[in-house]
Amino acid sequence: MANLKVEEVRASKETVKEMQIAANMGILTVDTDGQTRPPREQEDVNWHELTNAFRTRKVLSGMLGGIEKLEGGWVVAVIQYKGYRVIIPMEEMMINLEGDGRENADTINRQTRLANNMLGAELDFIVRDMDQKTRSIVASRKEAMLRKRQLFYFTEGADGYPMVRPGRIVEARVIAVAPKAVRLEIFGVECSLKARDMAWEWMVDANDKFANGDIVLVKVLKMNAESPEHIQIEVSAKEAQANTNKENLMRLHKQGKYVGKITDVYKGTYFIHLNNGVNAVAHSCNTASLPGRKDEVGFLVTRINDETEVAEGIITRVIKRCM
Repeated sequence: MANLKVEEVRASKETVKEMQIAANMGILTVDTDGQTRPPREQEDVNWHELTNAFRTRKVLSGMLGGIEKLEGGWVVAVIQYKGYRVIIPMEEMMINLEGDGRENADTINRQTRLANNMLGAELDFIVRDMDQKTRSIVASRKEAMLRKRQLFYFTEGADGYPMVRPGRIVEARVIAVAPKAVRLEIFGVECSLKARDMAWEWMVDANDKFANGDIVLVKVLKMNAESPEHIQIEVSAKEAQANTNKENLMRLHKQGKYVGKITDVYKGTYFIHLNNGVNAVAHSCNTASLPGRKDEVGFLVTRINDETEVAEGIITRVIKRCM
């Protein structure tokens, strides 16, 4: 029994020693060059980073996590940044209201409505004020956007041209998505694209392909940059991609029957995206009842139009109705 107790003590000491060694070694992270810190220490590190960004007016980015109305009536956007809550007054969001269809409505209400659609998007901001005691942060998206506009649209590079210019392919952030339109932010400038300009293939709903926070490539088509405060830009996402329409058309055969989904209906014309990647148009239906948008249908090819890059034909049956 005595020997057993000695062995138990030795084993216990070895276990304690191993635990001490493990503690001294720290946690092995997936990023082998990284390191972990206790939560409180990490909070202090993040606060220090924000403080430096405040002093240097550095542009930061974070996810739009909420829209709130404060007690004083102020409407604010809430950005989540490394565990801290960053508040941006709605008038500092610099949301492009052009074409929202509510020109006679209150400006703040218009901005708030559009901001609600931007939840989950990645937005830039510059810290304008901080409070050490409450650890509260107030920021401006407008200041960050103007800074980026000056840098990317008005500062000449080594080739003598600004970084964003017509003909160049650039990255854009998806900041809001509707069924037939996508709102983008391109280095500080917002613009809206119709869904048909986002991809070569027709789509039922842009939400099926794009989401807030996505990064997409776009080609700059036109640009009018009078000053950092007044920039208009026209872009196309599909022009930044290879056009596979002609290649897809070669897969079809005249009088062939295919399956597709109706993406839109306009004045008796049905716009269909076939499962093999081809865009198709039908002017008539041989069905007991008329199909509708999002319905899955059978399609008979009567003509392959190489000029418009679409197949023309007839809807022969409704396979599945969208409920």
